[in-house]
Amino acid sequence: MESNVSSERKKIAVFISGGGSNLQALIDASKSGQLTADIVWVVSNMKKAFGLKRAENEHIETFIYKKKNYDSPKTAGNDLLQKLQERNIDYIATAGYLQLLPSVVVKAFRNKIVNIHPALLPKYGGKGMYGQNVHKAVLESGDSESGATVHLVDEIYDNGKILEQAKVAVLDDDTPESLAARVLEQEHKLYPETIEKLIKGKYE
Repeated sequence: MESNVSSERKKIAVFISGGGSNLQALIDASKSGQLTADIVWVVSNMKKAFGLKRAENEHIETFIYKKKNYDSPKTAGNDLLQKLQERNIDYIATAGYLQLLPSVVVKAFRNKIVNIHPALLPKYGGKGMYGQNVHKAVLESGDSESGATVHLVDEIYDNGKILEQAKVAVLDDDTPESLAARVLEQEHKLYPETIEKLIKGKYE
């Protein structure tokens, strides 16, 4: 009986705001069997996010989630939670999603929401620390290494328990763009691997 439960494919919702290259890495890992889960719902707060195109190309349902379309933040959060529950979502992965998830969602999915961050947390995290801002800050600091961090999501930006990190050396001639490209390469490997471990209960 137990083997049936563990071999069942989980359902993941991915939240994005931009290009969605980590979304694509998760889709590819799901299709190859590296990730024993299906990406079934992609949510974006930006209707022009290229990641939505990636989802549509794979026939994955998408949703534009803007809090301003609701009467109140509470209504917005409750609606999002209801939609996640209607789709029987097991895990949430945020991938370049530039908003905090509503606390009602965080509570309902405690320890089942992960984020990938393009730096070695706890350094270079928090509000405003995304995209090139992060890589610029790393280079300005003179740090000799950077990398990617996968962590659990709580009610504060980049604050939850760190699950995995992958390190990248900072080179003397690095620009924010060149550093970003090498970190992103690691993100694409690290994110599916970590989510698979989470599903398999390796972090309990």
